[in-house]
Amino acid sequence: MSKKSTVNFTISLDENHIPEKIEWSASDTGEEGIKEAKAMIISLWDPKENNTLRIDLWTKDMMLDEMRHFFYQSIITMSDTYERATNDKEVAEEIREFGKKIGEKMLANSNK
Repeated sequence: MSKKSTVNFTISLDENHIPEKIEWSASDTGEEGIKEAKAMIISLWDPKENNTLRIDLWTKDMMLDEMRHFFYQSIITMSDTYERATNDKEVAEEIREFGKKIGEKMLANSNK
């Protein structure tokens, strides 16, 4: 018998439909309860359309420096995921190098 896991997201919006709160829970994390987040990026592959579907949300209290850090970490972890999925170490390293360069620019921009 196959195992199933459920991930739930609850997004609280203000009167202008801007996210105020992002809550999530997963059935197999080993932790009970609802967790809170300030941002999320979800990418789904649609095999019929041969296209990526995305959900990008962040709360209005997410600070600019937090967003920069979130994007930097997302790029670096995408390189790890790419390497595990494809075993293509060369391209994964290029993604990491790109992430490092972008991280340096983000840091420089945050000091302006």
